[in-house]
Amino acid sequence: MATKASFTPEEWTLLLQSPMVAGMLVSAADPNGLFGLLKESFAAGGALVQARTDIGSSALVKAVAADFTTAEGRTAARDGLKARLARGTPGEVKARSLETLQQVAALLAAKAPEDAVAFKAWLTGTAQRVAEAANEGGFLGFGGVPVSDIEKATLAEIRTALA
Repeated sequence: MATKASFTPEEWTLLLQSPMVAGMLVSAADPNGLFGLLKESFAAGGALVQARTDIGSSALVKAVAADFTTAEGRTAARDGLKARLARGTPGEVKARSLETLQQVAALLAAKAPEDAVAFKAWLTGTAQRVAEAANEGGFLGFGGVPVSDIEKATLAEIRTALA
């Protein structure tokens, strides 16, 4: 089982960024106003909290989620994301985000193959949770669909990037 010590600081930061990247990809795919964005943000945060306490979570998932409880972990993830995703068109940011998830998949295959399936499942589960957090379309939160076609396509792209 891989631990934080199994990775360089840069690799660990990449793992820390990955749940945020997965959630942001879905949120940005089909923006849903302020309340929708808040619901989706809370869903991503809830996935981190659940991972820390879920007895079914892998040790690596728990370690990444636990690192978010520290100021150092949150700062590393945030600063790394800013550096990776701050500039460019929405299409370029999306491409770099998917590339980040591909890098995570390659890193897991190389350094934590026994944890790779569980970690990638956690990331896709986090993205799915964000997609389902707020109805898309409708009016003032009423009506609409739980997951839009654009979000479904983004979820498929996330699964492909992590494959």
